[in-house]
Amino acid sequence: MQPTYTMDDTQWSKLIQNVAYYFDDLTLKRGFQYYKQSRIRSFSMTEPSKINALVEGREDYRVTIDLDSFTRCHCNCPVSGHCKHMAAVLLSYAEQQNRSVQVLANAKAASFLPKTSSSPPVGADGKHQQQLKEHASRIADGGITEWREYFAFCITPLAHTTRNPEYVDRALSSITKFKPKLSPEMDKLFTLHAHLFLLEKLAKPSANLPGQVAFTSSLGYYTQVAVSELQEVITRLLKSTLPLSPEQEQEYDLWPHIVETLSYLRREMLTESRDRLRDQPSFSLCYDLLWRNWIYPNTGGTKLYLDEIKQLQQAEGELGASLSRHAWLLAQSRMYFYLKDDQKAWELLNKAAERPGLHPDELMSFTSPLLDAGEWSRLVGWLVQIGPLLSSRLYNLNSYSNSWEEAVRHLPEAEPQMWNTLATMLPISGEVYEEKLITYEKWQTWMDYQLSIGKLPSEFRVTDLQPMEKNAPEVLLPFYHQAVERFVLDKNRHSYKAAVKLLKRLSKLYKKMKQEERWEAFLEAFTTRHSRLRALQEELRKGKLIP
Repeated sequence: MQPTYTMDDTQWSKLIQNVAYYFDDLTLKRGFQYYKQSRIRSFSMTEPSKINALVEGREDYRVTIDLDSFTRCHCNCPVSGHCKHMAAVLLSYAEQQNRSVQVLANAKAASFLPKTSSSPPVGADGKHQQQLKEHASRIADGGITEWREYFAFCITPLAHTTRNPEYVDRALSSITKFKPKLSPEMDKLFTLHAHLFLLEKLAKPSANLPGQVAFTSSLGYYTQVAVSELQEVITRLLKSTLPLSPEQEQEYDLWPHIVETLSYLRREMLTESRDRLRDQPSFSLCYDLLWRNWIYPNTGGTKLYLDEIKQLQQAEGELGASLSRHAWLLAQSRMYFYLKDDQKAWELLNKAAERPGLHPDELMSFTSPLLDAGEWSRLVGWLVQIGPLLSSRLYNLNSYSNSWEEAVRHLPEAEPQMWNTLATMLPISGEVYEEKLITYEKWQTWMDYQLSIGKLPSEFRVTDLQPMEKNAPEVLLPFYHQAVERFVLDKNRHSYKAAVKLLKRLSKLYKKMKQEERWEAFLEAFTTRHSRLRALQEELRKGKLIP
């Protein structure tokens, strides 16, 4: 789907100006959402300035873009003028041309920024550049503290710049401009800290912007986009491998930097706001990934975990009221998990979950190392403990369900524990519970569950019930019979029609089970019992169930 024609810098500048002029900021935001959701179904360029695309909305909309004349752009959606579908196509075009999608999405907002003098006093810029070089010369031999001082100096000229993806790009460009050549491992660590530094700047605006006196957890739209993109890069870095020397040789290699990184992330994680649990808290995730992917694979003893427990306990007194008790208990639980003291880890985890504040992904993070290591018995124990704590209805339980699948596949005797745990988690686990009952062909249990929650056959598609009709038709009999009686009690023609429809399905089931005599006896008794319901009798005749 790459475009045939390449855009040069002049055309790119013109596109930014046109987008800023013809689109309002809200339309660009909505277009950006469509772009992120991959709603552009087809994309083609017939000429260097002509784009044709199909965008998925409430229905599929055809978009035509004329890059030379935005007044001739067209979309067949109900909106008159330049719409979000056009914006989404233009953002997709920018991506395919290897241009900054964020710059284009921010075009309108950037056009309204206050025009401040961007030209420093004569000689000031040269002096700043010289100081940058001096700071950069100390990077190779410096620690994390020196790196952060360098980062802070690099972004000084951006102090009054809007916090958005363009701010991040400019900051990273300044940081890397004079960075000396480092080993691949040290370069990865340096890159990680550059992104962590900017994440902190964006996620804690009150600590950085003049005039703000209180922390707010509500970030602006483009700031949130920038935070999300930073988190993606950080997560990718921390999920990659980092070769370290053995634990007993910590004075060599990268260990001093790792220890400093751990100290930094520990403090940020323990003081991080947990008001917005739509996503896992950023520094909590970083702390977990650092241990899981960089420290744990490179240590075989217990010293690091025991030392970390001491550091966490010491932090309680040092941080006082700013300490997040959820994060504090969770971190200790994680250390006991690595020490394989699961009972202690569960005790701390349950304390952390006593009040809302844990994100489901934080609970599920304990299962990944066990899956990777094939520790099936421990995995079963953790799934039993975690299940009842996954109390958020907004959380997709697929990952939890898949973990059970792997555990039971390798440890079949754990299947009863899976059923008991899923039953304990009802009604939140309802969807997963039903799917597994069908997968494991537990037809009667599946039917008992449907009856217990008052489900009706009309709430299912025909294809949903086909496995039961094929493998265990007898379990559907009480389901259909009960629903027929409920429809009759409504005493209206619409319900009678629904009852007759179910009676026909019952007839087929009895025939499949070769119990036609039983069906005929039931139908005769049913017809006699409801002989005074004339409308029902009429529907039975229309359905050719009675003469």
